[in-house]
Amino acid sequence: MISDLSRVRNIGISAHIDSGKTTLTERILFYTKKIHAIHEVKGKDGVGATMDSLDLERERGITIQSAATYCGWADHHINNLDTPGHVDFTMAVERSLRVLDGAILVLCGVAGVQSQSITVDRQMRRYNVPRLAFVNKLDRQGANPIKVKDQLKSKLRLNAVMVQIPIGAEDRLAGIIDLVEMQAWYFDGDNGETLRAAPIPDDYTAQAQEYREIMLDAASMFSDELMEAMLEEAVTVPVVKAAIRKATISRKLVPVFCGSAYRNKGVQLLLNGVNDYLPDPTQVENTGYTVEEESKSVVIPCKPDYAFCGLAFKLEEGKYGQLTYLRVYAGKLKKGEFIHNSRNRQKVKVGRLVRMHADQMEDIEETQCGDIVALFGVDCNSGDSFTDGSVDLAMSPIHVPNAVIHYTINCPSKDANNLQKALQRFSKEDPTFRVSSDPETGETIISGMGELHLDVYMERMRREYKVAVEPSPPRVAYRETVTQRAEFNYLHKKQTGGSGQYGRVGGFMEPREEGDFEFVDDVVGGVIPREFISSCEKGFKSMVHKGMLIGQPVTGVRVTINDGAYHAVDSSDIAFQEASRGAWREAYPKAKPVILEPLMKVDLEGPAEFTGSMVSTLMGRRGIIISSTEEDGFARVESEVPLAEMFGYSTALRSATQGKAEFAMEFARYSRAPEGISQELIKKYQEERNKR
Repeated sequence: MISDLSRVRNIGISAHIDSGKTTLTERILFYTKKIHAIHEVKGKDGVGATMDSLDLERERGITIQSAATYCGWADHHINNLDTPGHVDFTMAVERSLRVLDGAILVLCGVAGVQSQSITVDRQMRRYNVPRLAFVNKLDRQGANPIKVKDQLKSKLRLNAVMVQIPIGAEDRLAGIIDLVEMQAWYFDGDNGETLRAAPIPDDYTAQAQEYREIMLDAASMFSDELMEAMLEEAVTVPVVKAAIRKATISRKLVPVFCGSAYRNKGVQLLLNGVNDYLPDPTQVENTGYTVEEESKSVVIPCKPDYAFCGLAFKLEEGKYGQLTYLRVYAGKLKKGEFIHNSRNRQKVKVGRLVRMHADQMEDIEETQCGDIVALFGVDCNSGDSFTDGSVDLAMSPIHVPNAVIHYTINCPSKDANNLQKALQRFSKEDPTFRVSSDPETGETIISGMGELHLDVYMERMRREYKVAVEPSPPRVAYRETVTQRAEFNYLHKKQTGGSGQYGRVGGFMEPREEGDFEFVDDVVGGVIPREFISSCEKGFKSMVHKGMLIGQPVTGVRVTINDGAYHAVDSSDIAFQEASRGAWREAYPKAKPVILEPLMKVDLEGPAEFTGSMVSTLMGRRGIIISSTEEDGFARVESEVPLAEMFGYSTALRSATQGKAEFAMEFARYSRAPEGISQELIKKYQEERNKR
């Protein structure tokens, strides 16, 4: 167990896809002696990177799920999470950043700030995560760390400051100049494992001095001590580091490091930066809430003598049962102790406590606040909080994005049991993978963040559960909404012998700017008794799940009730629920409902010579071009395209650009579908209903 919390770092490595996150993690593990040989992503030796433990990850050369490891560097204990870059697996990034104290934002030295870099930055801001920036791939043609630093400022609005500059560029990258210590560093040996300090080369002295002055000016804005030292011309390395650390932890400064992970240059200095500038667990404010009062926020101190509090942020089904990744926020935890699930109030025993290194594990007897560990034999859901039972607390939840794509899946009847096991496991592990069934046909529907997301899970069903699963054409998550105000005055009256049912509700339905559904109670004079107001709300809410145009959920609607009537004997909960449903059916067609379709933010990147081809692939799919830029022979196109038009797009883009362009896609917003598309959807929905 780590006793000195000031020497603990919980970090994650996040970036746009193919920026070198997993390669960087591999080097970190090698230099910290956690592994003894370097293997590459999609390595020629057939081994693959350490953190890509799934067969699918090794085959595709991408990270699909976040992986945890730990290592030591300069007397510091570092817990490290390697996260996916592809937007389809954004939930893995989301939950990792939720439990981290600091992060490394990796950027390609050529492409700079890319579409997923912007998404990752937004996630870091959501959880107030301080970060370092590492400009990677400086050995590639066209690499320019200064340009990338400027993009961090202009595109992400970060106060980015160079703390290093490279010696040489592209294929002449030789070493790194540390602007804090004003020292040149070279990386000798077969794998760059031997650091060699040397004076700054004469032809780099002026540039180093220039960027050092910029760095000192930026850091001095957050440190009176450094400001005084600069005025007295008595600047020392500890004072500079303390100023940068203070500004970084307060998220007012982003130190920019340089290197090439693949060429083994700059990684050790980045590790020094993790120790020097990122916070330890005691320097981060973690909040939770009392379970009885969810609105009441509570600061949970990172102290070993406080009550135990932890958050289960990731689940995996292993050969020994469920593996639960746990961030410990307060107190201590020992193997064999009982802990309490704040969600369902269940008490469970910690049978086995381990530290994770990718898919390998090491048993430990005890852990404490500030650590990231894993538990065996604890049945829970992703996002559950645990305590020792002495406090009634839960940690702040993890943000879960909405699913945007649906597949209907089928399999032979002999595989039905295995399919259910797979669906139950994957939906429990990944909150963005959702399972439902069509109430009319009974077909199984899986929902997720994109085609790749669902394709990966279906492939895992085939491999891990031997299920011959087949998908139907993908379904888009359409929505319905209303466009104008419509009044209702509905009486539900039913007499079937004995006590009957009686309830009348009056009011109106109208569009709402933001949000899904809002119920407003404006009833006065007791025309509807107070005990039946919740029945009315329940009745209206039950209708939101399925609209009357194409059977999709209704969003952006407000229902206000301001009139009604009741019967002393025949009014009941059921009567007012039915009256509300009838009122909805009466008002909804009059409110001019329309269909909303999901628009995706689609960012394309590729050689400038293919700009026209890239734009045409989008325009042919009802895309709206937001911006198009060219720089150093490299083109970027930002657009919004309806999700319904994006199926099979990767093949079309490859064909149009000779395979040289790539794209990233994420949900942007819902927008009204064109009239022709809406009529087609309504016609198709009615035909399907008639068949049933």
